[in-house]
Amino acid sequence: MSEFNEIINSSKPTLVDFYADWCGPCKVMSPIIEQTKNSLGDEATVLKINIDNNTEVARKYQIRSIPTLLIFKEGEVVWRQSGVPQKE
Repeated sequence: MSEFNEIINSSKPTLVDFYADWCGPCKVMSPIIEQTKNSLGDEATVLKINIDNNTEVARKYQIRSIPTLLIFKEGEVVWRQSGVPQKE
C-alpha cells in the first residue's frame, strides 16, 4: 500500500485500472489499457490493481463495480469511470 500511495502522490498523473481476473469486461479493457499505456509513454503512470489481491486499496477507493478506472494527480482522484469507456 505504501508503494501505491507513493505512486499516486506523484505530480505525474496516474491511471489506475481496478480489475479482477474473472471479470469479462475487464478482459475487454486489458488491451485498451495497454494501448493507452504505450501511447502515454512517460507522461503518466498506468497501474492495474487486482481487487481480489488488494482488497484494502479497493475498499479505500470504494470500488463497487469493475472495471473501474481512476486518474490520480498529487494523491487526489481527478477522474473516475466504471465500466468499459471508449478509448478516447
